[in-house]
Amino acid sequence: MADCLFCRVGAGEIPSSPVYRDDQFYAFHDIDPQAPVHVLVIPLAHHANMADLTAADETQAAELLRLAAKVAADLGLEERGYRVVINTGSAGGQSVDHVHAHVLGGRQMKWPPG
Repeated sequence: MADCLFCRVGAGEIPSSPVYRDDQFYAFHDIDPQAPVHVLVIPLAHHANMADLTAADETQAAELLRLAAKVAADLGLEERGYRVVINTGSAGGQSVDHVHAHVLGGRQMKWPPG
C-alpha cells in the first residue's frame, strides 16, 4: 500500500534500525521507545490490523507472535521477561493502520497498561 508508513518502512523507503528480516516479516527499533528495548515486528504484506491479518492468514498471524518471541530471545529479554502488545483499532491504541507487534523489555512493566 503506497501511502502506508509501515509498508514504506518495510520496503526500505523510510530509514529504520533493523533487528530481523525475512521474506515475510521485518523487525526494527521503534523511533519513540517506551522501554529500553522497544522493537516493532511487521508483516511485509499489508494488513490493517490483527483482525484483518487473522482473517486473511491465520498461519501468518501465528508467525507474527513466534517472531516477536524470537526477537525478544535474540535481544536477551527472556530471562527477566518482556511484553508483546498488538493494538487494534483507535480505542485499542493503534496509531498506524498496519498490523504490528510491539516487543517491550528491559524494565519492569506495569499493570494495567492503561
